[in-house]
Amino acid sequence: MTRVDQPAARDVLDVAGSRASRPGRRYPVGVLTVGVVVALVMLIPLAFIVGYTIEIGWAQGSALVFRPRVGELLWNTVRLMVGAMLACGVLGTAAAWLVERTSLPGRRVFSVLLVAPLAIPAFVNSYAWVSLVPSASGYGSALLIVTLSYFPFVYLPVAATLRGLDPALDETAHSLGHGALRTFLRSTLPQLRPALLGGCLLVGLHLLAEFGALQMLRFPTFTTAIYDQYRSTFSGPAANMLAGVLVLCCLVLLVGELRLRGRARYARTGGGAARPAVRVRLGVLSAPAVLLLAALVALALGVPLVSLGYWLATGSSAGIDVDLLLRTTGTSIGLGLLGALVTTVAAIPLAWLSIRHRGRLSTMLERATYTGSALPGIVVALALVTVAIRLTPELYQTTGLLVVGYGILFMPRAMVSIRASLAQTPPVLEDVAAALGSGRLATLRRVTLPLVAPGLGAGAALVFLAVVTELTATLLLAPTGTQTLATEFWSQSSSIAYGAAAPYAAVMVLISAPATYLLTRQLRREPLG
Repeated sequence: MTRVDQPAARDVLDVAGSRASRPGRRYPVGVLTVGVVVALVMLIPLAFIVGYTIEIGWAQGSALVFRPRVGELLWNTVRLMVGAMLACGVLGTAAAWLVERTSLPGRRVFSVLLVAPLAIPAFVNSYAWVSLVPSASGYGSALLIVTLSYFPFVYLPVAATLRGLDPALDETAHSLGHGALRTFLRSTLPQLRPALLGGCLLVGLHLLAEFGALQMLRFPTFTTAIYDQYRSTFSGPAANMLAGVLVLCCLVLLVGELRLRGRARYARTGGGAARPAVRVRLGVLSAPAVLLLAALVALALGVPLVSLGYWLATGSSAGIDVDLLLRTTGTSIGLGLLGALVTTVAAIPLAWLSIRHRGRLSTMLERATYTGSALPGIVVALALVTVAIRLTPELYQTTGLLVVGYGILFMPRAMVSIRASLAQTPPVLEDVAAALGSGRLATLRRVTLPLVAPGLGAGAALVFLAVVTELTATLLLAPTGTQTLATEFWSQSSSIAYGAAAPYAAVMVLISAPATYLLTRQLRREPLG
């Protein structure tokens, strides 16, 4: 067994705080200004809810909140969120470890298949299960389907982190007599904390705002209740108070993730070169491991694809409106590309401040980007419509306002990916560039951006996937006459026209596939051993 000196192992993690975390370091004015502007835009829905709550007063607000129905919705929302976060955390981490750290047969194929479910929207997944199994409903079905839809949010960052980890700490643990399980729990898992918690945070935020999948499964949560209130009676007070409770759930989630993440830094700053880890040989466990991952892929990918194939074949006899399908496809792709570009660029300064200039202000700015994503799209849309009508009427029902809505809803997807990449990028490289005479912009362009390019690409791909399949905000914010694949799919599936809805779902999956491929490209760039 290789002996590893403890001083060398200590070089692997810089947990004492580098120049990026020293207190008293001044924030760059330009970056801070941009970050403040972006954070204020992200807080528009929250300000809308708070202002509305103050306007209706305590008496009416408390009467609307403290009701048995709200307690039922809170119980449903919390147990689904906690259950899905735990299930996705376990599945995503276990799958990533098997693919990246073991001699698993077919790991190259699994590295792609385990990310592929991201190409299938959660509401399309629900549509597939409900159309094949009409009795699918309630908590059990909801937990199963959202877990199958969202576990790649954990698998992807954890797998990327495992690929980049130096094995020195694990080797040190082995040299001290720790077994494989204890080494994983005490050495590997703590280093996975940012990626694991970031992925679970995305799962939780998505579940707080999930509408289509849960509506199809007839499982009531705050989001489905808010939508029903607006659709049936347009009851602003009741819907906005429910949204206020949802915001509180989001704040609890954000604070919990922040506390669990801690202030440790994970970039390697010591001397020496990183080496690939020695893979664990599974031996007789190879076959069970392959079968378990194959079953996971079959449930997450096989069932929806088989269902879509069935309904495409069944519904083809009724004919397909090719012109409408082409128009909605072009609109969805265009909005997806624009939304991904704007959201990813807007996330860069906030992610950089949160990692390179840690402090209360940078943390507050970064946390501000998560509040809007925990709200249903309809609440975000109504907040933007209200602000636009009162302050900038010319922006009402424009593509610009719609893209702002996408940014508010999906900023965490870009933020988590960029932040994780920056956390593993040694800040000393930026110091060296500055010492050699590079200005801030030149350092950003020549040093920082190339190093975090995988995170930028992953974040942009995740945002693209979300925009292409977004439903409720698009219905309210899009310019008059705008039709997307998601809105047409929902229109058809709501009337139980499964065959007519299938082409739009199939095209959504097809155009999401390249973005999913991009997410796996960095993992496959280096040999899997």
